[in-house]
Amino acid sequence: MLAELLATEGVEERVVLAGPIGIMAIHGGLESHTETVATRVAAASGASLYAIVQPPDHRWHIPSIRHDPRESAAMARFLDHIRVAVSIHGFGRRDLPDSVLVGGSHRELGSRIGDALRRRTDLRVVDDLDVIPASLRGLHPANPVNLPELGGVQIELSPGARTPGTIGSVIEALATVVRGESGSVCATA
Repeated sequence: MLAELLATEGVEERVVLAGPIGIMAIHGGLESHTETVATRVAAASGASLYAIVQPPDHRWHIPSIRHDPRESAAMARFLDHIRVAVSIHGFGRRDLPDSVLVGGSHRELGSRIGDALRRRTDLRVVDDLDVIPASLRGLHPANPVNLPELGGVQIELSPGARTPGTIGSVIEALATVVRGESGSVCATA
C-alpha cells in the first residue's frame, strides 16, 4: 500500500539524516501543516527528518500502521539511523478543539513534551493515555513511531494547534525538548 502511494506522481519523500531523534510527518499535505511543523522542528533541533508529502489534489490516507518500512528504502534508512521518533499528525474532533494529544510508546519523552507544550501554548495538552481516544494513542507496535530502538512519541495536533498564531509556539516547544533530549539519547547507546 505504501509503495503504491510513494509511486504516485507528485508524492514526495523527504529525508534528512542528522541527530539520533527523528521527526516524522507521514501524512504531510493531507493533514495540514504537519510537514511544516516536522521540518521546522528538525531544523531547529538538529534532529533527523522523514516526511511524506502529498500534492494538494491528492487525498490518500494510509493508516500509520500501514506505513511499512519494507515498502520504502528511505523510511527504512531513516528508522535505522535514529533511536527515538516523534511523529507529527493532525486530527479533528469537535470534542477536542484546540488540543494536542501526546501518545506513543516513549512515555517519559511524551511527558516532557506535554510539559513543554503546556508552558509555551494555551492549548489543551493531553498526555494521559487513558484520556486520549484509543485510535489516536499511537501505541500499535507496527506504527513507525514505535519502531526505533527506544520507541517514540506521537503528537496529534487539532486544527486549533495548527493555526498561524499557535504553530510557532508548538514548534518552539517541540524543538526545545528534542534539542535537550539528543544528548541523553546518545548517552544511552
